[in-house]
Amino acid sequence: MKLDRIDIRILHELQRNGRITNVELADLVHLSPSPCLMRVKKLQQAGFITGYSAQIDVAKLGPTLTVFTEITLKNHRQIDFARFQEALLKVEECIECHLISGGYDYLLKFVTGGITEYQAIMEGLIDREIGIDKYFSFVVMKSPFVKSHLPLKNIFRL
Repeated sequence: MKLDRIDIRILHELQRNGRITNVELADLVHLSPSPCLMRVKKLQQAGFITGYSAQIDVAKLGPTLTVFTEITLKNHRQIDFARFQEALLKVEECIECHLISGGYDYLLKFVTGGITEYQAIMEGLIDREIGIDKYFSFVVMKSPFVKSHLPLKNIFRL
């Protein structure tokens, strides 16, 4: 499915407000409601829209710790990467996993209840012998802002 400017605008608006009504969305993208709804359904069926979720203010729930972790693997065969990724998928506190270029292999983002919990996760991963050679942890002191949407209008020049 090839996207046009209206499809990108629909995606832009939905990522800003997933609870918007179809009538409001149609107005924002300059369509009538019926064609707008058809486009949204096509975007969902084609996998461009993968789901809807609530954004939670975790700080209101209680204290948390966010840690970015650089990981270097001992070996770099495809099976080593697959084994590592499979193990990380099972760690609920690991909310992002990026295979990257540069001086290390992965950049991970963990959110835990505290440093003790993070340390236990890392010790558990080391004990499982999933190929970790070394890791470096960066504790987040403060997040002045975290954007939850992509700049679609700028990336795709709308």
